[in-house]
Amino acid sequence: QLVESGGGLVQAGGSLRLSCAASRNIYSFSVMGWYRQAPGKQRELVVDMSTSGRINYADSVQGRFTIFRDIAKNTVYLQMNRLKPEDTAVYYCNAIEVTGPLRKSEFWGQGTLVTVSS
Repeated sequence: QLVESGGGLVQAGGSLRLSCAASRNIYSFSVMGWYRQAPGKQRELVVDMSTSGRINYADSVQGRFTIFRDIAKNTVYLQMNRLKPEDTAVYYCNAIEVTGPLRKSEFWGQGTLVTVSS
């Protein structure tokens, strides 16, 4: 249901924009966001955004990354500026759908690789 694109190789200080296209109205998800997993490390939250627009950035990307959405295209984006080698990771789009009290469904994209060279 989630398809990412936009990863690639970029030099430190450069920019990339990731896209996450959903197969349905993104307002059907309570929260959408981006996670990443670097080699040998656990998957970590990069940023998430609720339907109401509340945004939560990881400290490591605050001020450099921006999440935004295009409702008409059912797509969430991650604009990444001033990239650092430590941003190298596979980036995953995530969506959570609350289906009832104490019930939720979670969806993941296939991941897109971002490599930042020094």
